[in-house]
Amino acid sequence: MKDYVITDIVECMASGEKIQRIQTEHRLKLVESWGIKEGSNVLEIGCGQGDTTAALAYIVGEQGFIHGIDIASPDYGAPITVGDSARYLQQSKLGKQLKMEFNVDVLSAEVDFPENSFDYIVFSHCSWYLKSFEELEGILKKGRKWGKILCFAEWDSRIQMIEQYPHFLAVFIQSQYECFKESSLSNVRTLFTPADVKRAVENAGWTIKEEQSIHSPQLQDAKWEIDMTLTNYKVEINNLVDLPGKLKSLIQSEVILLEEAQKDHVIKPLSTYVFIAE
Repeated sequence: MKDYVITDIVECMASGEKIQRIQTEHRLKLVESWGIKEGSNVLEIGCGQGDTTAALAYIVGEQGFIHGIDIASPDYGAPITVGDSARYLQQSKLGKQLKMEFNVDVLSAEVDFPENSFDYIVFSHCSWYLKSFEELEGILKKGRKWGKILCFAEWDSRIQMIEQYPHFLAVFIQSQYECFKESSLSNVRTLFTPADVKRAVENAGWTIKEEQSIHSPQLQDAKWEIDMTLTNYKVEINNLVDLPGKLKSLIQSEVILLEEAQKDHVIKPLSTYVFIAE
């Protein structure tokens, strides 16, 4: 992807340039892999702070439109909230070809769109925020009537190189204590493997046409997840009164492995599992 394209998109984003350039380059890889065309009408479920939204809006151009929705509250996220990020993006030169809405529960009876009103349904780096397999399957099933093509991306839990091991350990640790939480604001609430996602997709009536694993080694997410896990795990497990003592001990052992792993290896993010389904 040409450097000037990344620059144009980064200028529309609220976060710092150094971080955003890397994130934007990755999102453009995803959009390119999906084959989304100029002039397309896209529904993005789980738009978050708009990293993928901005890349999509740039690619579809002024003749296309991106409708981003997210169940999160506008005040979710740090250091920049999703609401502040969305406002900044919508006031940029890309704003005329996108819309972002929050507090939108896709599974609510009140949320609906006309049949086949979108060329693409995008679900990018947001499935691990969901609370269950049933929720993922329900969203995929409901969204099937709204669009012709499903474009999916999520971290690929299948380690491909030893440098990805610390990232995997961090999200694996989080996913274990998340099983015992009634509500959560965490980044990793359910760790879906590619096999889990495929099963949900098939149960929802979609058929995967193309799939691949994309690696963006400069992404900062591995370090963010590792730091978060090491900083928060004691508070997390101590706050869960129903957490079995044996599982608590296991998590503490895994944290030791994580501490050792990040010292012994260069840290690289997990790859991203990407597919197109119809």
